[in-house]
Parts: sequence; C-alpha cells; structure tokens
Amino acid sequence: MLRLDCLRSVYSELENCLVVTIMGAVAAELQSLGHRPNFFYLQHAMGLASSTGLGLALCLPEQRVIVFDGDGSLLMNLGSLSTMARYRPKKLIHVVFDNESLLSVGGFPTATSTGSDLEGIARSSGIPRVNTVRSVESFKAAVIDAMQSSELTTIIAKVEAKGPAAYVTDLSLLENRFQFRRHIQSLKTSVR
Repeated sequence: MLRLDCLRSVYSELENCLVVTIMGAVAAELQSLGHRPNFFYLQHAMGLASSTGLGLALCLPEQRVIVFDGDGSLLMNLGSLSTMARYRPKKLIHVVFDNESLLSVGGFPTATSTGSDLEGIARSSGIPRVNTVRSVESFKAAVIDAMQSSELTTIIAKVEAKGPAAYVTDLSLLENRFQFRRHIQSLKTSVR
C-alpha cells in the first residue's frame, strides 16, 4: 500500500485534530492533499515527531493529537515509546509508516528491513493499543477506531518505499510554526 493513499483515506478525519508529521515524504504528501492550520510539518528534527506529539497531548489533554511518523524516525528515538507509555495520553495516536527505508534521505534500509519489529517494540514498551496494518482499508479502520478510543494507540502501517516526485513545497516552514501556534491559541480561547 502507498502512504499517500493511507493519508488520503483519513484526511477528512483530521480536521479537528492536531497533526504532527516528520520531515520529507510524509510532510510533502500530506500537504499535497491540502494544507490546514492544524498541521505541523516538523522539518529538520528527524526522530522528534513522536516527542512533539507527546508534548502537545500532555499540554492539551482534551485535544486529539495524531503523529505521522516513519520507521527511520522512530528508530532514531525509540525511547519515545517508553515515555509515551509512561504518561499514556488518552488522545494521542502515533502512526508509523514503515517502508523499511530512510526514503527521504536516499532510501537506505532501516532495521525493520532486517527483522526489527516495531509493533513488538511498542507493545514491550507498554503502549496499551498497538497493531500493524497492511491495507488502506485496515489503516483507515485502525485510525478511526483509535479516534473513538480514549487510549494511547500506535499503528504500524507497512507501506511501499515510494514517495512524492518532489519534496519542495510552497509553504514557508517558519510561517507553518506561527500558524500552528495561532491555531493552538484559538483552541485554548474557545475552551474558556
């Protein structure tokens, strides 16, 4: 399955969530579907999407937070799984697109290509809900199920190592930071 098809299948569900993506292909593909002010494209911080999402989920516990991560990024920061499990934010969904490669930086194979099992690692770290999906239909069902749950969830989506034709976007990444902050501030003022 293709990551873009997975993103497309849940795009309409993301409107009322805070969405954090890793750098490269995930960010470019999500933006290609249509940018929203609740999307934060975490560039130049490989490995930190899960930590950023955790921080948001802890600071804004009533807000649904979805992290779109990659296997290479997660493997750089495996400690985030045990930290997420320790704090267990109820509305955090951690999606890991596992294409068994560092696609955005040349396609070098990751440890999942030689047998490392991200589902097993997440489960052993204490993440309460973990599953691996291999079709767009099961991906969409897993994300919707996680959104209806009040429990920390990690979804490993096994995808092909194919990305967008280009990683360059017309969105200013600096402006994206400010726009995302303004969006969070609007959430806080609407709750008061």
